[in-house]
Amino acid sequence: MHNMSEGFSRRRFLGGLGTAAGASALALGAPEAQAIGLERPQEAPPKPPLQTATVPFDGAHQAGIATPAQANLWLIAFNVKKGVNRNRLQNLMRAWTDDARRMTAGKATRTDLEPELMGSPANLTITVGYGENFFTIIDREDQKPEWLGDLPKYVNDELRPEWNGGDLCLQICADDPVMVSHAARMMIRNAGSSLDVHWVQAGFQHANGSTQEGETPRNLFGQKDGTVNPRTREEFDKQVWIDSGPDWLRGGTAMVVRRIEMDIPGWDVLDRESRTVITGRDIGTGAPIGGKDEFETVDLAKTDEYGLPLTDPNSHVALSMPPKEKPNQRILRRVYNYDLPPEPNGRFETNTGLVFICFQKDPLEQFNPIQERLSKNDRLNQWIFHIGSAVFVMPRGTSEEEYWAQDLFEA
Repeated sequence: MHNMSEGFSRRRFLGGLGTAAGASALALGAPEAQAIGLERPQEAPPKPPLQTATVPFDGAHQAGIATPAQANLWLIAFNVKKGVNRNRLQNLMRAWTDDARRMTAGKATRTDLEPELMGSPANLTITVGYGENFFTIIDREDQKPEWLGDLPKYVNDELRPEWNGGDLCLQICADDPVMVSHAARMMIRNAGSSLDVHWVQAGFQHANGSTQEGETPRNLFGQKDGTVNPRTREEFDKQVWIDSGPDWLRGGTAMVVRRIEMDIPGWDVLDRESRTVITGRDIGTGAPIGGKDEFETVDLAKTDEYGLPLTDPNSHVALSMPPKEKPNQRILRRVYNYDLPPEPNGRFETNTGLVFICFQKDPLEQFNPIQERLSKNDRLNQWIFHIGSAVFVMPRGTSEEEYWAQDLFEA
């Protein structure tokens, strides 16, 4: 009996030692406990991918144009306040460039009171553009591109002043909506004494990681949007980047913005076959009608067994295609969706559509003829309504020492 109780008390004693060691580790705290070997050091967990995902700010071209489209957009148009002159706008470009360069690298601006919100740059890009009136305000009308101004009025335009024009714009994109919101707030706040916000168009695409890299995004009609975008450097040089004119413009581009309201309830009534006929592409694969692959060339001459064209000549894809004699009628689409609470007196019970953004060398030579054809005959027009329009010139990219459009201001 004596031996059993001795063994029992010994086990309890050793167990107690373990408990005491654990308690002492807690009492000591983790660093001291590690130092005397009571606790193993824990490795820091790896950072989430978007916390370290950055897009270089400086380069031959501004970021946010050829950059793969991020998940979230704020497109902000500003008007210059009365009495603001060239010097003040030049100082604003210096400050804005510094802010944008810092934030896109994941660093807080010099005046940021919430630097904690800069924790995840999430591929942030900030891109600047100037409207027609900007050149009058800075007394540089001789530098204004000939094509910069309002687009011609199209047959089915229903433009609203609250979505039109602007003296300058910022396109802010990232894969984290908090980052977009914070960057927009910083840029707006730092421009407050010189600019008024004219409009803001927020948009979204698929979340980062939810689609294959390079996959064509879909709009809220289910269409693939951007299949024929330029993909190679040669195509970008031909279609997008301006290669003539003053230094500040070479390497820049033209941005066209169209706000397009979509009749979702009306579209919902259509079956998939009707949608394919209207768009001119298989609604599932994005392939041309009669084809198998999204990236096959559309052949408008292809006929069915009765000799009728497979693709309706008034389908969206047929009218978007450049004529053989005008192969340059191509654009870079960088389109975002919007889906907002219904407006009290809205046309539909939905408030859904596209922030249609495209880039090209010259909108009058590229976007305009495409839109003229579409506005007259596109079968899709029954379900889409153009309610806003703006054109901006995007200056070339910067070197590390430059601010946006420096050689325009110092010309």
